Amino acid sequence: MTSLLSLSFLALATAVSATAVSAADRPNVLFIAIDDLRNDVGAFGAAHAKTPELDALAETARVFTHHYVQVPTCGASRCALLRGRYPTEPVHRSNNAIRSTHADWGARSLPAWFRRHGYRTLALGKITHHPGGLTGKHWAEGPEELPGAWDRCWIPDGPWKTPEAIMHGYANGVARERGSSPPWEAFDGPDEAYPDAWVAAEAITTLQELADAGRPWFFGVGFFKPHLPFAAPKRWFELHAAGIPDLNPAVAARPPWPSGWHASGEFRKNYGHPSGRDPDTDADYARRMRRAYAASVSYMDAQLGRVLRALRENGLEGNTVVVVWSDHGFLLGEHAIWGKHCLYEGALRSPLIIRHPGLSHPGVTSPAIVESVDVFPTLADLCGLPVPEGLDGRSLRPHLADPAAPSGKAAHGFWTGGQRTVRTDRWRLIVQAANDGSVTRAELFDYRTDPEESRNHAMDHPEIVRELTNVLDRTPDRARRNHAGDSAGRVRFGTSRNGTRRSGSSPELRGPSWASVTKEDSKNDHEETHHE
Repeated sequence: MTSLLSLSFLALATAVSATAVSAADRPNVLFIAIDDLRNDVGAFGAAHAKTPELDALAETARVFTHHYVQVPTCGASRCALLRGRYPTEPVHRSNNAIRSTHADWGARSLPAWFRRHGYRTLALGKITHHPGGLTGKHWAEGPEELPGAWDRCWIPDGPWKTPEAIMHGYANGVARERGSSPPWEAFDGPDEAYPDAWVAAEAITTLQELADAGRPWFFGVGFFKPHLPFAAPKRWFELHAAGIPDLNPAVAARPPWPSGWHASGEFRKNYGHPSGRDPDTDADYARRMRRAYAASVSYMDAQLGRVLRALRENGLEGNTVVVVWSDHGFLLGEHAIWGKHCLYEGALRSPLIIRHPGLSHPGVTSPAIVESVDVFPTLADLCGLPVPEGLDGRSLRPHLADPAAPSGKAAHGFWTGGQRTVRTDRWRLIVQAANDGSVTRAELFDYRTDPEESRNHAMDHPEIVRELTNVLDRTPDRARRNHAGDSAGRVRFGTSRNGTRRSGSSPELRGPSWASVTKEDSKNDHEETHHE
């Protein structure tokens, strides 16, 4: 009996030891979040971009050129990423998404899941919506945005007095004055004049400490640029002295059909512009804004490169999964919009780069349709963790193994006011629905023949509208379950801005049962100037 007990204890001890070794050998995760970065990166085909650090990473990683976020605003996009799920409540489409709903899912969030499985979790800069993870006055005091998920969540020490000030920081500690501060700045000084250099320096120090860690870690590093204001040291503006290509006038025009156009409240009302200067009517001012955005991207790229070099120099590169992700894109005058907060390609498409130890075919691009909700299950898979039940995303391991692997599903996007979109390899359908479920607006874009979204093809392809509306209706959504009454509706997408109707009849469509316009949506639309 004693012998049997001894053998049983030995077997148990061996199993526990093997599990501990397995956990210790799991790869680390360096997750780099970038704010408002569209696909204006050299490795993504942007000829004017000057992003040598991201380009160098791309040569060793898998670049996903067709990655789409779920919601085109910072807090809601990050909520979908951390949940691994599509929005299921109206508040999930707002910047308050994490703060307001974490009690329902925070313990199963991406960082909490890694922490539960033995990882040390850290968040520096902007990983959730609020840099430093606090949601009170000036984001400098409680309550926490995502309690229990991080071992440490912080912003670097610097001349900016509060997390809110560093988020919209101007040179040398100057904070934004909403509605009067300029949308761009080019201070003639060192990189340390602006926040992202401080984020990089703190990340480097932290990586040095993590080199001696006794357990795996998940380290989120969040950069602020190129989010408004487009502010960076002068030398990065001079790097783009040749300017940025102008848009095709048809692409820069407000759509003549009923559309998702909005008045660019974040850009126009949260910042002060010189009298009479409007980028929609002033070509030189538009060029200045695009150049300022490009300068902010190049500045951020240099800081990101410092962090990646520190990863290598500290001997961590060989056992670390690296993810670079942006929370959404940003329209720079396309559709006469300066911002995100819409469901067009430029707002929902953003960079995703993944590198892991043993990656097959590094440097080869994947054109497959992928989504932000795929990041959570992908990281769990790569790190040998169980994947939580109920996620809407799928592991991207097949695309990491084979960059030619086809798209596994369509990408879904959500916005306020009953707006939804679905993106396939060829098509994007955007619809807006009324409370009764009837579709009141449909926009259909064919990227094979019209990659710049210069025409609404809905009237030409009613069968595609029907097909993609059915795809939308099958998407998991609590609003769909709560509003299950399907009411037939007629799509009104043949009307021009002046009220005239194009020839041809609108196809009959079953109103999507997920549609509902809520008080939360109305509040978000009314307070667009507060979206960031």
